[in-house]
Amino acid sequence: MSRPAAPAAPAEPAAPAVVRFHGRLDEPLELTVAQLRARQAHRIEVSFDCLSEGEQNHCFEGPKLWDVVREARPQVDLRGRKQRLRHLLTVTGADGHCAVLSWAEIDPEFGGQQILLATSVDGTPLDSAGPQLVVPADRCGARYISAVTEIWVGATGR
Repeated sequence: MSRPAAPAAPAEPAAPAVVRFHGRLDEPLELTVAQLRARQAHRIEVSFDCLSEGEQNHCFEGPKLWDVVREARPQVDLRGRKQRLRHLLTVTGADGHCAVLSWAEIDPEFGGQQILLATSVDGTPLDSAGPQLVVPADRCGARYISAVTEIWVGATGR
């Protein structure tokens, strides 16, 4: 006679997704989606072409990447202009997909794009998945990085 199977243990809640900021910063910074949501939020409706799923239309909400990167205290002299142009940001998702942004794309004195670290999409919170990089000026969705895990700030050249 076989014994009945023991009841399954309740699943532990998933740890909240964390974004790690590192590189040329005063010190590394880690933020959860809930912590990102506590910052000033911006809402944007976008359309972009996804290679695998076709035309996408979504409403994203979250803080501007510019604001969060500034909070991470990058080692960038913000008083001058030309030296800022040497800096890049690499945004990486949980699946290893990454995209590179130039400093000038997010800096209000240059392109000043409203690039977001979205904490929700179409009203659905991204707490367990992680934030999504949203680049509204891009017609192609390749830089819409899902489940962002890290953002590296660095410089090129000398």
